[in-house]
Amino acid sequence: MNMEKKSFEPATVYSLKESISIAEGGIVSKQFIKNKGGNITFFGFDKGEGLSEHTAPFDAIVQIVEGIAEVSIDGKKYDVGEGEIIIMPANIPHALHAGEAFKMCLIMLKD
Repeated sequence: MNMEKKSFEPATVYSLKESISIAEGGIVSKQFIKNKGGNITFFGFDKGEGLSEHTAPFDAIVQIVEGIAEVSIDGKKYDVGEGEIIIMPANIPHALHAGEAFKMCLIMLKD
């Protein structure tokens, strides 16, 4: 029987690339940790998928684990590649688009 872990255990080493998958025609998300200081969530975006423009009340850091993401912040577009990060400031409109499939780690920092 294949039992996929639904959460991550402390004091355990995980591969970022292997911790999230890409689903054909969709977006996969998996929460790594959540507490009062913020949360870390892994995402896998298939080609053509994305998150429409929105705002968030906290700063968020996007780290690309695999592939390239098109990140739009306040109307300006950035191509963010594997191993690169970008900060999406609180209360500023931002969006993400997958010109190709990509995996990312989203770190949300709360006040």
